[in-house]
Amino acid sequence: MELVLSIFNDIKQAYYKANIVEKTIYINVFLFLITVLLNKYIIEWFALPSNLDSFLSKPWTLLSYAFIHQNLFHILSNLLVLYYIGNLFLDFYTKKQFINFYFLGGIFGGIVFLGYYYFVAKTVALPLAGASAAVTTLFIAIATKIPRYSLQLRFIGSVELWVLAAIWVVLSILQLANPDKGSAIAHLSGAIFGYIYTKQLSKGNDIGSWFEYIVEYFSNLLKPKKKSPFKAVYKTKKRTSTNEVSKSKQRKIDDILDKISKSGYESLTKEEKDFLFRAGKK
Repeated sequence: MELVLSIFNDIKQAYYKANIVEKTIYINVFLFLITVLLNKYIIEWFALPSNLDSFLSKPWTLLSYAFIHQNLFHILSNLLVLYYIGNLFLDFYTKKQFINFYFLGGIFGGIVFLGYYYFVAKTVALPLAGASAAVTTLFIAIATKIPRYSLQLRFIGSVELWVLAAIWVVLSILQLANPDKGSAIAHLSGAIFGYIYTKQLSKGNDIGSWFEYIVEYFSNLLKPKKKSPFKAVYKTKKRTSTNEVSKSKQRKIDDILDKISKSGYESLTKEEKDFLFRAGKK
């Protein structure tokens, strides 16, 4: 039991120390293990159905499908590309932009997938699962940003990023010949979205900022509210009477509060803590 807890704690610490790319990989791997154990249930409730009516009864699948993989080769190919391309992406874009590209690329790929089977094929196909559309979005985005960037590949040598991205897209185009072409349609849709999003960013237009606001809103809701370890002392001078605190004392209070906001309450000296405590009692 102690060994299991130790392994769990090690995994938890590694997750908290990881960057956003690595955390995304951890989540995908964890859900893959769950899918192996509960395959039928997970695919039924978290993969994206091709039938629009089924989707409307499970709208969350437009997000969840991008984290579900059914076989080992599928998840390995996606996550290997995600690791290298994702970390390269972070050299030129922010963590929030990574989240925007990953999720919005997956959403766009899923919408086109649904639209194809509703308006064009008008048939029922296998549900869509996998991070391929999201990964393709990131791949094409960074290849659009730095197309001449060279990667050193073992046994091959230096290859420019645009060449690798083109090969990735061509493979998806070839998959359109398969009877079950839904995944290829989602991949290519992700590629188109990644290209458009990057071009718009280069013009100063962040078309994914609305999604960023949604993520921040729900993140703030989930954050626990911290209680202050001391009585509230207000910086605003409107609430501070000149009879209670002199201007010099108020400046000192402001300086201490600024220090707390930057370094935390524990960074204060004993003298500063005592002063703040006395000021709060008045």
